[in-house]
Amino acid sequence: MKEWTAVAGMSVAAVLMTSCDPAARYRVLSFVFDGVPPPQVAGEGQGQPTQTPPGGVELHKGAFREHGPYGAKLCNACHESAASNTFVVRRDQLCVRCHEIQVDKKYVHGPLASGGCTACHDPHSSKYRYLLLAEADGFCFSCHDREAVATVGAHAGVGEDCTACHTPHASDKQYLLR
Repeated sequence: MKEWTAVAGMSVAAVLMTSCDPAARYRVLSFVFDGVPPPQVAGEGQGQPTQTPPGGVELHKGAFREHGPYGAKLCNACHESAASNTFVVRRDQLCVRCHEIQVDKKYVHGPLASGGCTACHDPHSSKYRYLLLAEADGFCFSCHDREAVATVGAHAGVGEDCTACHTPHASDKQYLLR
């Protein structure tokens, strides 16, 4: 029990010691907690770069898109309290409380069917369209094998995003075709 008290005490001390420096505070908090927003700096909204977050990718303010409730600091829309990671409903039912996603189709994308929206989307913020976890171009290959997909004759010479032909959520056509 004393070990946990010591760990908790050191964690609090680390956060308090770095509380004046947004970049240091971000590094500490994002190490301990998921979903910590990147630090904001003076000149926000004027196209000035933010401080470089861990990972070394320099982002410009405005590059991040925020989920509406998260941006409005309405954490209770999804979480039981702002400091809690407990959801107001089961995780697989959370997104469809607000987002109208048709799942009454013959074919439903696996992550959506299992309520795993976060397999593709970040629930807080993202620098990518639709709050995707990565750039849409080639994003599907995070899970789907690029070489196996390339062997399908219909994909020969295709240079467009997958969503030009496939819907990412559900379809009445096989392979989630549009």
